[in-house]
Amino acid sequence: MLISSFGEFGLIERFKKQIKTDSTVIKGSGDDCAVLKFDKLHHQLYTCDMIIEGVDFTRKDDPYLIGRKAIAISLSDIASCGGTPRHCVISLGMPKSTGVKFIDRLFKGMLDIARLYKVNIVGGDLSRTQKLILDVSILGLVEAKHLVLRSGAKPGDIILVTGSLGGSIHGKHLRFTPRLKEARYLVSKFSVHAMIDISDGLAQDLGHIAKESGVGARIYQGRIPMSKDCANIEDALYSGEDFELLFTVSTKDAAKLLKIKPREFTAIGEVVEKKYGLKSVDNKGWVKPLKPKGFRHF
Repeated sequence: MLISSFGEFGLIERFKKQIKTDSTVIKGSGDDCAVLKFDKLHHQLYTCDMIIEGVDFTRKDDPYLIGRKAIAISLSDIASCGGTPRHCVISLGMPKSTGVKFIDRLFKGMLDIARLYKVNIVGGDLSRTQKLILDVSILGLVEAKHLVLRSGAKPGDIILVTGSLGGSIHGKHLRFTPRLKEARYLVSKFSVHAMIDISDGLAQDLGHIAKESGVGARIYQGRIPMSKDCANIEDALYSGEDFELLFTVSTKDAAKLLKIKPREFTAIGEVVEKKYGLKSVDNKGWVKPLKPKGFRHF
């Protein structure tokens, strides 16, 4: 039997069944960050992400942007839990033929984004590999009262996103801005019930919220903010690597948020009871099943 028979998320579930944690773990596998006990007022957030040549970038890409992306995707995970990033370690696998100028520029991309978000690079590891591999782990903090997971969406909630979606392959996947500022604003001003960053595609990541929260959802295709590089609605729904925030709040909070910041956030649907499943409504008003598909490694 091959791992492809399980698929990425099937394999994750297979691992999760074997994992046992102690009382220091508030939330383990299954969210954007692990959540660990820290002190009476805060939780510690812990996340890691790996990017690989030929999957997440090519050697033709600017190494500065490759390095930047390696840290930015983990910053996006910290944002989706409402936290602030603090420390990171970097593991770097390189072919022996890699040029020093290439690596210097790659590391400058890491240094610049770490400085921008006041993240301390505190160590890591180096190894020889066949392809370029970057693996970043980040520790962050979040006030216990502000922690947001995927599991809190409630029927009647409004579903919102930051920014615009689709067409990320044309450059955004290397240049995106982690939505830390927006996330901190949201958790400090509103009661955010569930949140995730859109890394694998709107449909698939909405499916993660629905599964963890035990709910269904309905989104309106005409409400989805599409980027200038977005090819079509399928691109906006399924392509991924937008790294925007997808979140749910009450109807009251949604109305207040959209009145204050109508250009930064867009309401695209509502949370419904689980029995109604995931649905999308096209521009003609037709209701169709929304398959929670998107990018998968296997």
